Amino acid sequence: MEMLIEMFSYNFIIRAFVVGLLVSLCAALLGVTLVLKRYSMIGDGLSHVGFGALAVAASLNLAPLEVAVPVIVVAAFLLLRLSESSKINGDAAIAIISSTSLAIGVVCVSISGVNTDLNSYLFGSILATTTADAIMCALLALAVIIIFVIFYNKIFAVTFDESFSRATGLKTGVYNTVIALLTALTIVIGMRIMGTLLISALIIFPALSSMRVCKKFKSVILCSGVLSVCCFFVGMCASYLLDTPTGASVVIVNAIVFVIFWIIEAVRTRTGKL
Repeated sequence: MEMLIEMFSYNFIIRAFVVGLLVSLCAALLGVTLVLKRYSMIGDGLSHVGFGALAVAASLNLAPLEVAVPVIVVAAFLLLRLSESSKINGDAAIAIISSTSLAIGVVCVSISGVNTDLNSYLFGSILATTTADAIMCALLALAVIIIFVIFYNKIFAVTFDESFSRATGLKTGVYNTVIALLTALTIVIGMRIMGTLLISALIIFPALSSMRVCKKFKSVILCSGVLSVCCFFVGMCASYLLDTPTGASVVIVNAIVFVIFWIIEAVRTRTGKL
């Protein structure tokens, strides 16, 4: 208790905690849909795009997030279009865009020599979260959550049976675009806390863990949200106590929880067979 009081006496930790909880919730909500649609690696691809955008912004002395937001949103739409193409499958599309973006970022960093601030985006840093960043991230996160709730039924239909949804007259392309947009915004707001190299783990782990013990879509969504928020809180406390990077600590906690849930599923399955 004394540790928690001491930890939350710092303003930068409070800012990071609020943003982190919102990011965790957004990632959990979208993660279930992305995993079920086999788009789970889109988060990894967009995070590489984010690094390229941030590198270019740093080289040109521009505001990093203001550059990253439109670039990642455009990349999300492009990934979606390429994935829907019969000539290029989803994995190949992600590889093309992510590797190209990463190469552009590396070249920009090499030419400009700016790398100090980019390290915080690569691996995450709660110290790098300014008040302006926190406000912007909180607004984007709230927008993601509200839009997801509004279009929940449509997203559910597109996730489970896109062909049937299209046959019933549902504009699946529009709602796939909504999913891509929400994913892009989640990547943007999570880069400061988790880092571009780790944010995709926040999307994948809670969803996979929840699917081990829950079978209904709504229950998986709820369980994923609770797990993601709890894992972020535990990871952040562990980071403060052990003086380890926040993003990496959160991912490790998520990995441990996934193993625990996988064991629970295995025990339940074996017990059921007996």
